[in-house]
Amino acid sequence: MKKAVLKLGVHDDKEKKKAMKTVSGLAGVDSISMDMKEKKLTVIGDIDPVSIVSKLRKLCHTEILSVGPAKEPEKKKEEPKKEEAKKDDKKKDEPKKDDVAELVKAYKAYNPHMTTYYHVRSAEEDPNACVIC
Repeated sequence: MKKAVLKLGVHDDKEKKKAMKTVSGLAGVDSISMDMKEKKLTVIGDIDPVSIVSKLRKLCHTEILSVGPAKEPEKKKEEPKKEEAKKDDKKKDEPKKDDVAELVKAYKAYNPHMTTYYHVRSAEEDPNACVIC
C-alpha cells in the first residue's frame, strides 16, 4: 500500500472530473481524494506513481509531491477489542454463514451470466451430437 500525493494543473471541475476518472480506472487504486484549493490529488493503494503521472500528463500538468507508505490504523486501540471479540466468536460464526448465503443469492440475481451452469453431453452418450474433429 502506497500513498502518492500529486500536484495537478487543473482549473475547473470538468478537468478535475476527467483526472479523477482517469486515476480511478487504473488497477490497484483503493481511494482518491482531491483538494482543489491546493490542487493536490492523493491516491492510496497498490499503485505505481509513475504510471499515474504518465496518464494524468495527457490531461494536465502533473508533478509528484510525495510517495510513501499509507498510514495504518494504530494497533494499540484494536488490541482490547480483540480480547472482547474472542469471547463472542462462537456466537458470531453462526450468522456469518447465513450472511454469505444471502450475498451469493444477491450476486446471482445481480449477475446471472456469471453463475449459469451448462450441461455438456459427450458424443459417446448421444450419437446425434455434432462432433467436429
